Amino acid sequence: MYTLLRPLLFSLDAESAHHLTLKSLQIAARTGVLRPCLSLVNPMPCRVMGIEFPNPVGLAAGLDKNGDYIDALAALGFGFLEIGTITPRPQPGNPRPRMFRLPAARAVINRMGFNNNGVDVMLANVKRASYRGVLGINIGKNFDTPIERAADDYLICLRKVYTSATYITVNISSPNTKNLRQLQQSDELGQLLGALKQERERLAQQHGRCVPLALKIAPDLDDSQINVIADLLVSHGIDAVIATNTTLSRDAVAHLPHGSEAGGLSGAPLTTQAQAVTAKLAAKLAGAIPVIGVGGIMNGSDAAQRIAAGASLIQLYTGLVYTGPGLVGDCVDAIRRS
Repeated sequence: MYTLLRPLLFSLDAESAHHLTLKSLQIAARTGVLRPCLSLVNPMPCRVMGIEFPNPVGLAAGLDKNGDYIDALAALGFGFLEIGTITPRPQPGNPRPRMFRLPAARAVINRMGFNNNGVDVMLANVKRASYRGVLGINIGKNFDTPIERAADDYLICLRKVYTSATYITVNISSPNTKNLRQLQQSDELGQLLGALKQERERLAQQHGRCVPLALKIAPDLDDSQINVIADLLVSHGIDAVIATNTTLSRDAVAHLPHGSEAGGLSGAPLTTQAQAVTAKLAAKLAGAIPVIGVGGIMNGSDAAQRIAAGASLIQLYTGLVYTGPGLVGDCVDAIRRS
């Protein structure tokens, strides 16, 4: 069915198609149309970060920033959902147009800029949802918070989402918030992780539950940066690393329409780069903490290769744009066979 609908969706601009797709999914879920999708995804239980997942294929952050469509997305058979990125205060993000499809490359460029309705609205949406599966909440900083005070925003979000999240992802790798990737540098990252760990320990005592923390990193890192980040994750007791966010590289798409647009590139051109970062992280970490693979997973084979490279779980986003919701079951089956 998605194959038939895709030409219609691709006739719209990318952001309008995104919202239309989600609203259509929501209607389909409420009317029971999506119920058969769940039966098409075979169970494949796994345990990561101390959490039981029904299968290792999840939804990446960015698709449902405010948690507006949790129940509809859950009906597609994901083993877990990650919503956000959310910030302490609402913000509109960058001016439109800010999302561009590159069909010839099976890619998307976005410069959304953490557009969201704020953490309080997102939490109200989570409370209304009937979904009781694994829910990751991805947190970030407001665009106008000085980078030297970024930890304040992450701590605000951590406190607010703590009791609603199965795990919490700290996003320091979006290329669309000015200077955000500076937080991946050794000194800044060490200070941020230290503050988050200390606050997580306090919250765990307060609530009697230790919520796992994951860090989402960029693909545009050299080997020494990857090694430093891996060491910091272990030393600060972070529970997982998500590799990777979108890339600033344009080598594969510069010749295409929209290929020079500013923002982060996702989809098939990112496959090799994200795979390499996953493999390097997994080798450096040697099982100390799990890697969650995301970026350029466009089919079941990509999913199986990411697991073979050392990922414990994977996440999908742009692959869904080009393949449709059947990609979830295809990835689960390919991982099982591998």
